[in-house]
Amino acid sequence: MKKTVLMVALLATMLFGSSVEGWAAKLVARIDVSSQTMTVRYGQAVYRWRVSTARQGYITPRGTYRPQRTARMWYSRKYDMSPMPHSVFYRGGYAIHGTGAVKSLGRPASHGCVRLHPSNAAAFYSMVRQAGFRNTRIVVTN
Repeated sequence: MKKTVLMVALLATMLFGSSVEGWAAKLVARIDVSSQTMTVRYGQAVYRWRVSTARQGYITPRGTYRPQRTARMWYSRKYDMSPMPHSVFYRGGYAIHGTGAVKSLGRPASHGCVRLHPSNAAAFYSMVRQAGFRNTRIVVTN
């Protein structure tokens, strides 16, 4: 009986106590692999940044994700302790993160992660931390 009452209360709160906007992701990052760009929508703000995704022989997984974890600074154990500043991990070891190889942005160059200019990675990292994992959606398409 308690479970039923709690479920009814929860559903009533969801239906009447929040707006439709509250149900949608507040922060959406769309990575377009074919154009090597990432478009970020956060509230009224829209950003469009060049990225580098997987080069030949590697993959950047397609799909819709939520962040799994973040790291202000991460070092890839798989790839010779390569620095990954402002990492937002969205599928296992795949992350959106800053890179020192800014000249490669705009073309495939990574082992599968989504690389950003360090200042853009810091901005996105801050947005994710502010919006929260549940209110963030990451969409990777061709």
